Parts: sequence; structure tokens; C-alpha cells
Amino acid sequence: MLTRITYSFEKFEQVLVRGGTLTLVVALLALSWLNSPWGASWLYLWENPLTISYGTYTIAKPIGSWVQQVLLPLVYLILGMELKRVLRVGKLKERTSMIFALAAALGGMLIPVAIYLYLVPPAAQAGWPVVATADAAAVLALLALASNSLPLSLRAFLSSTAIMQGIGSLLLSQVLYTSIQNLLALSVATGVFGLLVVLRALRNRTMWLYLLLGLVMLVSFLLAGVQGAVAGVLLALVIPIHSRVREEDFVTSTDTVMGQLHALRMMKRPEPGEEMEEDFQAAVHTLRANCTKALSPLRRLQQRLLPWASYLAMPLFALAFVPFAYNSFAWRDLLGPVPMGVFLALVLGKPIGVLLFVWLLSLTGVAHKPPGLHWGQLTGGALLLGAGFILSLFQAQQAFAIPEQLTLVKISIYAASALAGVFGMLVLSVAGKQKDLPHPKV
Repeated sequence: MLTRITYSFEKFEQVLVRGGTLTLVVALLALSWLNSPWGASWLYLWENPLTISYGTYTIAKPIGSWVQQVLLPLVYLILGMELKRVLRVGKLKERTSMIFALAAALGGMLIPVAIYLYLVPPAAQAGWPVVATADAAAVLALLALASNSLPLSLRAFLSSTAIMQGIGSLLLSQVLYTSIQNLLALSVATGVFGLLVVLRALRNRTMWLYLLLGLVMLVSFLLAGVQGAVAGVLLALVIPIHSRVREEDFVTSTDTVMGQLHALRMMKRPEPGEEMEEDFQAAVHTLRANCTKALSPLRRLQQRLLPWASYLAMPLFALAFVPFAYNSFAWRDLLGPVPMGVFLALVLGKPIGVLLFVWLLSLTGVAHKPPGLHWGQLTGGALLLGAGFILSLFQAQQAFAIPEQLTLVKISIYAASALAGVFGMLVLSVAGKQKDLPHPKV
């Protein structure tokens, strides 16, 4: 059945919500698997090394590490492209809307980090990226569970805010804590990114070339000791966002094809029930070819890679890194400064930071909350941003090397995500009934 215009964010949201739900189911299955009598097979699967060598270069890492270093960059590529689209041509292209979302993202990073740093000992302070990030997939999935009548502007605003926090915490943590292992590899990665920038400046739209160079940049970063997710973010920055085909030319060509099809029907005058299959399919094929040419490279690449990121990369990461053994910790240890710092920073720091910064910004008059939203909806959405889940877990894998401490941080992330989700959905179930204007360009 043919439908109305579906905007980019709506498609992005639908796939990410399904992927987030699938990831949650896989996480629960993985937790049950590790703590079952067959738990040894889980350990064997993800801790078994996989080696790739070429000439004198050799990379040997556990399979779980390959999932983290190779597949998760795909998630950051998708998030980076979506943020670029929203900032350049979407809802946040207006200055006031961008400033409002940026203030929310900054508040949702700074206040949780301040709470975390205040509570934890100096030895654990490098773990602040765990509470600075946010998981857009988890937030959108919880929004879908909360209500099906939430304003589209609220969902787009929270998605953009979560993506800003996720990308911002990743880049800051890599700049501050990465120890370069191979300067030559880092130089190659930097040179490849420079070449990508040049291709973008020359308006090159050969997507296989961008992807090939992006893969070279990814491998170079891995050899240099930099997280592969950085390559995903940098590649997203250079993907062309505008189409070569002008809007007027696309509309004119579409009208011409439809006019030709209508003229053929008038000339042949088919009887009721008689089909013009050959003419009809020829017109559809032409329209499809024109649509493919008219799609921007960013939109086309995002459509192709989004299902892989949502249905493969995130669930596999959850399968490899979410589980923990029930007998690997003592319950009293969850009251320690590090797990409590993570928990309180996510549950309390996130909503306090988001609401405080946007409220102060509104007082200055520089920017105001998006039209069609009220403070009750923003409060519920700010609570949901505490559901760090996969991206917080990713940061925890980098920050905490001691397995016992990592397990406690994992449990704090899960507990905070669950509690933030429950509180946010309760608030939105009461305050989230107001509907938005129909189908804004987000």
C-alpha cells in the first residue's frame, strides 16, 4: 500500500527502536546463557582469539574484541550520519534549536560527570565517560514503550541529544586517555582522513571509495591503539549530505513520467480489469532509477547500513559484553563509591543536568524549548537519557580493566537504565499526551 511522505528521522527511529528491543532480548538471553550449565561455551566463544595477519603485521584479539573494534564503529557511523543530517538539513538546522539541544547535551554530560568525580576515588576517575554518554537506541525504544502519541519533536530532540552525548564522550575519552602504540599507523589514519576531506571538497560522490578509505582508516586506528569507533565518527563527517539532483529537476522528471503513463492509458483505453503491466512497470522502473539518483549519498548509505548496525552490531555487542556471572561479586560491594557513583550520576545527574541547562538557557532568551512541547514531557525525556545501556557499557569496557570492578559497574549501568526507564515512562505516561504538529521535517 502506498503511503505518505516518510521523513528520515521516522525511518531511523523505527529501525533503531526495533534494534534496541532486539538488543535487550539478546542481552537477557546472554545473561541466562553465561549463568547456565553451558556457561563455559559462552566463555570459549567470546574469549577465543582470532588472528589476522598480513606480511609483518599481525592482529590477534578475542572474538569479542573484534565485535567491539570492528562492528561497533558501524553504530557510531550511523549515529554520526544522523546527527550530521539533523544539524545540516533537519530539525536542528535552525540556530535556536541547535543551541537548545547542545545545551541539553552539555548539561547531560557535565552534571553527571561532576557527581561521579565527587563520589569516586582518584583511581577510578578515568571512568567518567561511562556516565557522560547516552544510548539513543535505548532512549527511543523506551519512548516507544511509554506512549505512541508522543510528539515527534520530542523524540527527535532526545535522539539528537543522546547522539551528541555518545559521540562527545567517545571523542573526549580518546583524546584524553589513548596511548598511541604506532605513530606510523596513526599518521596513515590521519592522512586517509585528510584524503576523505579532499574528496568531499571536490564533491566526489563515489561511495565505494569513501567506504574503502574508511576501512583503511579503521584498520590504521586499530594498529595505532585508537578505538575503531573514532573512524566511524570521522567517516560520518565527510559523507556528502546533498544530492546532485536539484529538487526542481526531480519534480519535473517525475511529473513527466507520470504524464506519459497517463497519456498511454488515455491512448490505449484499457477495459476494466485489463492491465497495462509493461507500461506500468517501465514507469515504476524509471521512477525508481530517478529516486536512486536523487537520494543524497548520506541518506542512501544510512538506509543500507542502518539495519546492519541495529540488527547485527548492537545485538552481537550485547551478546559478547552484557553478561556477568552471578557468583562473581558480593552484593554489599554494589554500595561502593564507584558503582554508586555510576548509578547516581545516570539516574539523578542526567535529568538534573539536562533540565538545569535548558531552563537556564530559556531564562536568557537565547533559545527556547521546541514548539509543541511542555516541561513535563521534557522532564520525562530527560529521565530516559539516564538509560546508558550499550554505549555506557562500551565506555566501561575501556575504563575498567579489573574484572570484578567492571562487573559492579555493569550492574550499576543496568540498574540505572532500568530505573531511569521506569521513571521516565511513568512521567511521560502522564505528561506525554500532547501531540505535535503533523510530520515536521526532522
